[in-house]
Amino acid sequence: MKTLARRLLPGLTTLSLTAFFLLLLLSGKVSAQKAPLHLAEDHAIDSLARGELRFRLRNVDFFHDNEYEGKLADGYTLPGFRLRPTVSYQPLANLKIDLGAYLLHYWGSDRYPNVCYSDMPQWQGDSHTSGFHILPFLRAQVGVSRGLYFVFGSIYGSVNHRLAEPLYNPELALSGDPETGLQILWENSWLWADTWVNWESFIFDNDYHQESFTYGLSARIKANRPEASTHLYFPLQILAQHRGGEINTEATDRVIKTWTNAAAGVGLVLNTGAKLIPQITLEGMAAYYKQQAGDAFPLDDGYGFYGRASMDIGRVNVGVGYWWSSDFISIHGNPHYGAVSMSQEDYIVDYNRMLRLHAHYAKPLARGMSFGVSVDAYASMATNAYTPSTGWYHEGQHISFSFGAYLYIDTYILLKKFRSGRR
Repeated sequence: MKTLARRLLPGLTTLSLTAFFLLLLLSGKVSAQKAPLHLAEDHAIDSLARGELRFRLRNVDFFHDNEYEGKLADGYTLPGFRLRPTVSYQPLANLKIDLGAYLLHYWGSDRYPNVCYSDMPQWQGDSHTSGFHILPFLRAQVGVSRGLYFVFGSIYGSVNHRLAEPLYNPELALSGDPETGLQILWENSWLWADTWVNWESFIFDNDYHQESFTYGLSARIKANRPEASTHLYFPLQILAQHRGGEINTEATDRVIKTWTNAAAGVGLVLNTGAKLIPQITLEGMAAYYKQQAGDAFPLDDGYGFYGRASMDIGRVNVGVGYWWSSDFISIHGNPHYGAVSMSQEDYIVDYNRMLRLHAHYAKPLARGMSFGVSVDAYASMATNAYTPSTGWYHEGQHISFSFGAYLYIDTYILLKKFRSGRR
């Protein structure tokens, strides 16, 4: 992402975007729908769709601008769209197959590194594609029992995992590749669980890059029914990335690397039943980081605490979060939650204390179509910082902003319905 960010267009002015988004946020009517960037994909198989052949189109058009201050990350802009046309067939009531392509395009760019867009852009050297960053999309999903699904190939990734922002940056829903591998989804009256392996890099004999995969677990233990007036749950989240490989004998870097992030805590959802503010969410989580193998990062272990509160007010979801950490490094999280800079080499902060404010607005346009905007502010408090040239010194407070506008489309056309047992 660091290399990608440097190629993106510069950000727009902070004041003009703020004024524009605030006008939109204040104009909403009552609705509990979240902004398109944060809409997860429904993974349930519809047993009544047995025998159906469908064409499905998922698309998000976006203009996402990061006005970053401080030295943890450089600001950049993401202007473009993601497109996923697929054909799906459901031969059985509990089996569904999707086949298609994933395409990513940034306006103003005609060449794309032919790589996984999750922190590994240097691995493929000068290999590029023209026009689009394009990947095949194949998902085979089977329901083995009620609420239990196995997913092969292109899994339900990104925001579908419901990971906390210190562990996973939701912006990867715009810039990251679809996750691929194996996924198990399970939900019943007391548990929601998602565990997966995302295979990010496959190697052949004498490849120059490393094999890489991420294992993840995201779970919520439900103390009572989610629709109860007061719903209590306990989140548990684990991310572990491994880079290695035994057959890449020509690789310049063969050092095995393994990092782990974990978080656990408690959450409370208040379903008020009110028309204006139907839901309030409170959550607190303790987070942990460990470098189990390798020395790619200067810190071997760290910890943090994340508390947040959010509510729906009409069509706007507003929230506040507080982050405190020491020596914490996030594998796929927002760089503002880390202790190591993504833009300046060998820059480290001592204690990371940050207040996050956000507002997300969404307006349904038609079935499967919606428009949304988002505003996020990250207020990093004063701390001590270190570079080899200066040593430890006092780093003042600063505020970073993110703004976005999104058009989200998810629709399908029924091509044909085959009779049961026959083509």
